[in-house]
Amino acid sequence: MTTATGAHATELAAHAERFATLARANVTRAYPYAPMHLLTGPEDLVPPRTHHPAFHGSYDWHSAVHMHWLLVRLLRRCPRRVPREAVTDVLDAHLTPAHLATEAAYLRAHPSFERPYGWAWLLALTAECRALGGAAGDRWAAALAPAAATVDDLLRAWLPRATYPVRHGTHTNSAFALGLVLDSAAAAGRPALAGPVARTLRRWFTDDHTAPAHWEPSGQDFLSPALSEAEAMARVLPGPEFAAWLGRFLPGLERRAPAALLGPPTVSDPADPQIGHLIGLSLSRAAALRRIAAVLPGDDPRRPVLTAAARDHLVAGLPHTVTGDFTADHWLATFAVLALDGPPAGDGLSGA
Repeated sequence: MTTATGAHATELAAHAERFATLARANVTRAYPYAPMHLLTGPEDLVPPRTHHPAFHGSYDWHSAVHMHWLLVRLLRRCPRRVPREAVTDVLDAHLTPAHLATEAAYLRAHPSFERPYGWAWLLALTAECRALGGAAGDRWAAALAPAAATVDDLLRAWLPRATYPVRHGTHTNSAFALGLVLDSAAAAGRPALAGPVARTLRRWFTDDHTAPAHWEPSGQDFLSPALSEAEAMARVLPGPEFAAWLGRFLPGLERRAPAALLGPPTVSDPADPQIGHLIGLSLSRAAALRRIAAVLPGDDPRRPVLTAAARDHLVAGLPHTVTGDFTADHWLATFAVLALDGPPAGDGLSGA
């Protein structure tokens, strides 16, 4: 178990109890729910927990997965700040071998379901359970192993066919998901995934230059297409190569350009389900900016620009993570923790 240290981690600890309370309520809340199951006949009109006995809360499948991740992450990083027994009881009720076998079978039977965003979060959850360790972490990781193996198989089958990346700033964004996979694969017990994922990212993005970042944000983005790509490439390119690539991809960062990318978005209606995505954009940008800054040389003039922008985005997004409005509460705390605590499967940027 790794407890949190450093300035960002202190801020994480300050939010840990209410984030854990929120996540417990989310994963046990059956409705409202937005199923993504194709109805082939009346026999498919069944409650969500029939297909998803582990991940039937939090409005949709991927949010349920990453809210479980959030609970495990808080147990590991802030064990004295969360109600351990209550959290463990919820996770024990959901992350059982039988439930996860049903989830794995569903994924195999529906090989494009939640591709690639939900797949990546399932690997991140598996990695977090393994990192937690102890009797509980080992128990949950063992239950998740068949589903993680299924995601491994699905990714390997999909990547060679994925001729082009998806660059939208929503769930289908390819760079964000594969970045999560790279963070999580080894810790999830699937280390061989890193090679094909890294090769795919290089194939897609190495030749990119002059990103149209002035187009950002789109009206319902919760991810930045430009920063998600740059963060992914920061994982796969050696430091000097990445620094040069970033100069071609986002020229002008040292001059604080483009301003639309470095300043937090305007959120005119946080309660609107789509406009409210822009709160998540502030948080996901904060995480991406922080990672990108961390891999640049200490004397790189872009580094303080990115670090300041990361803080501005975090300050803009963090107050909206627990509001009492389920539209936002079912997912935003996860992205707040990414911004505060670094990569999903480890502590590489914690306290940086």
